[in-house]
Amino acid sequence: MAPLLASLVVASGLFGTVHRGPITPVCRVGSPCSAPAARVRLRFVRAGLVVRSVVTSASGGYRVLLPPGTYTIRGVLSSPIERLSPATVRVGRTIARRDLYIDTGIR
Repeated sequence: MAPLLASLVVASGLFGTVHRGPITPVCRVGSPCSAPAARVRLRFVRAGLVVRSVVTSASGGYRVLLPPGTYTIRGVLSSPIERLSPATVRVGRTIARRDLYIDTGIR
């Protein structure tokens, strides 16, 4: 009988923190200019289809398993002037940290 070969499954995807800012019109030394983006829905889109959707935690953290490839990230944001950055990410063959930032447009 041939020996059993175990296949190694390697997960790939992203994790990180989403921040939003500026949170005030004027940033001051000693006061935060950004804050965690709590409970924001992130959609990871590839070839026009939503592959995965996750919601950030109360501290802005997220984790998503994705097959390797390039994805557009779309956030369900609270205002049409807000912009998510980066808007495109590349997922390799491992789980990598990718922090995201929401520009609130406050100036």
